[in-house]
This record gives sequence, C-alpha cells and structure tokens, in this order.
Amino acid sequence: MLSQQLQRFLIVGFATVVIDFATYRLLLYLDSPTAIAKALGFITGTIFAYFSNKLWTFNRAKGGAYVFSIFIALYITTLIINVGVNSGVIAVLGEEELFLAFAFLMATGTSATLNFIGMQMIVFKSNHRIDS
Repeated sequence: MLSQQLQRFLIVGFATVVIDFATYRLLLYLDSPTAIAKALGFITGTIFAYFSNKLWTFNRAKGGAYVFSIFIALYITTLIINVGVNSGVIAVLGEEELFLAFAFLMATGTSATLNFIGMQMIVFKSNHRIDS
C-alpha cells in the first residue's frame, strides 16, 4: 500500500507542481512580487492536491471538516516553509532565471517531502495500513 500511495502521490505531486509553477510564472510575468506569486501558486496547487490526494492517493472518500482542517494546517505550515526556502535561495543566489528555477525546485522538494509524510502519518492515516 505504501508504494502505491507513494506512486500516486508523485503523480498528483507532479500535476500539483505544474499548476503551482504555471501560476507562479504567470504572476511573475504580470509583475507580481515574488513572495506573493509563490504563495498564490502554492495555494492553487494545494486546492488541487487536497482533492486528488484525498480521493485517489489515500482513498478517503470521506474527509469532513476535521480532515480538511488538519490538511489546511499541514499546508499552511509547509506554505511558510516553501516561501521561506524560495526566498532564502533567491536572497543568496539572486534572481537570474536559473536561480529562480533552482529556488522553486528547492522549495517544492522540501514542502512536498513534508506534505507526504504529514498526509500519510496524520491527515489521511489509515488504521488498517498494509505496507507493500
């Protein structure tokens, strides 16, 4: 089950990153401040990620307000980390195109790792887990 969840999480995560990145770059193109563009991209991806992971990755048809609030708490935490990592890398390396991409990947990798662990162990935790 763990390997299937991880595979599905990676597929959902890839789609989420595409949504996040497209939103981020569009907002940068429209001259939005970097941190705001990054936060809005992350939030857009988060909405997609919640429904995709709940219904497909972790097979939880029911979520309810409690599960959604725990998911939001996790994502708010990782949003802060994501924006911080992105801003920190840019502050150190600069805003050249290559560094913007590197900062995005560092921020995304960090928050994605934390999100998977949090969703699997807390948000969508199964009481009847069978690892395979």
